[in-house]
Amino acid sequence: MRIFRTYEALPADALNAVVIIGNFDGVHRGHLALLEIARDIATAKGTTVSVLTFEPHPRALLRPDDPPFRLTPAPLKAELLEKAGVDNLFALDFNWDFASQTAETFVQKILVEGLRPAHVIVGYNFRFGQMRKGDPETIRAAGLEVTVIDEVVGVSSTSIRNALRQGGLNEAHDLLGWQWEIRGTVIGGDKRGRDLGFPTANFALGDTLHPAYGVYAARVQIEGENEWRKAAVNIGIRPMFEIPEAQVEVHILNFNREIYGKTLKLRPIAFLRGEAKFANVEELIAQMKRDCEQAETLLS
Repeated sequence: MRIFRTYEALPADALNAVVIIGNFDGVHRGHLALLEIARDIATAKGTTVSVLTFEPHPRALLRPDDPPFRLTPAPLKAELLEKAGVDNLFALDFNWDFASQTAETFVQKILVEGLRPAHVIVGYNFRFGQMRKGDPETIRAAGLEVTVIDEVVGVSSTSIRNALRQGGLNEAHDLLGWQWEIRGTVIGGDKRGRDLGFPTANFALGDTLHPAYGVYAARVQIEGENEWRKAAVNIGIRPMFEIPEAQVEVHILNFNREIYGKTLKLRPIAFLRGEAKFANVEELIAQMKRDCEQAETLLS
């Protein structure tokens, strides 16, 4: 899959594709249904499938005070789209100039003159351009073929976010069609976990959605390795120590090696318990031991 950050001066073989427009956060089962329809149309027309999306997610620009919400940061989203069979990904820079253009300008400059699509596919609630005045009819008025896809009932990025925020991993994974994954670069910490006998690799959540705070059984892959290791993970603010921002603390089972600066891929498998404040450090250590034993059992 090729990734383009522009719609101008494109190579000839990136034009005349079936183009699906959307944010594609999560690349969930609903998105995959759109892609399947796109592939069918592309096969009939003898062309390729392209996705037109925007980075950062428009909501980050338009509603900056919202809590973190991304299910799939840009690199992960690209990987999932490639796996789904997308030929070209157009990830256009979403800034205030872009957001303020009229719907008609968007259609003329980006679609008609830029991508020159053989066919356009959008979701049933797709709106675009200044004040969200554009809709599928705006695209049709420019002479382009448009297919509007109805909602896949019960499947949306919002429903997945809600499930994760409530600790509903099984529901979220079912809606996604894949195991949700968090990624981050290991940073130095206060080494409190090591002092307690449970060393952790820590990283910030960044703009990734914050799931239910608590302890999870998870699988983790260290950059440069193929193996997925078992782990007990705390996501949150550690009530015993009250860190200022939520982070991910990964205790990899049966592992003791410095991995600062490495990127971790983390897949939460089961929610074990919510965060708690203990009467003393001894109680915390006893609970951490139980957490690790439970994670080992579940992941085995």
